[in-house]
Amino acid sequence: MSRGWDWESGHGLLGLDDPEEWDAAFERGEAHLGTAAIGLALNCSLADVSPRIIRAMQLPDAGQRGYAVTAAGHAARLHGQLSPELFAALRAEDSGGVAEDAIGDTLTFVPFRKLPPWFKRRWVYAVVRNKVEAWWLQSVYAVEDAWRAVRGRSS
Repeated sequence: MSRGWDWESGHGLLGLDDPEEWDAAFERGEAHLGTAAIGLALNCSLADVSPRIIRAMQLPDAGQRGYAVTAAGHAARLHGQLSPELFAALRAEDSGGVAEDAIGDTLTFVPFRKLPPWFKRRWVYAVVRNKVEAWWLQSVYAVEDAWRAVRGRSS
């Protein structure tokens, strides 16, 4: 254990700022590597953290893979970009599952011009879907308001 990082309990790993420490823990087969990947995403450069997030996304523990995907979302949010390998790893995870929030973070914080074609299509789909949902809700609210007004007059 170094600098307050407890690999057994996971305590302090969100403060991890040493990629070599993560690599050593990976080689030892430590638990909480996904949690530590979030720490790296918060404290290290994208070049340092990207390959480690990808390795953490391939861990056998589903919970730690989920944390690794979260780390990818944090990286997108903090750096405004992702490596081509991270884009590919998120695409492999697909939407609707554990990667949904990380994909949403990527679409929100990475400029459109920096997105690969798959993410651009996903961005267009999300914008159109959100606009249709907004129109639908406006019409539902208008009908509800009209119904309340009609009911109020007939009472």
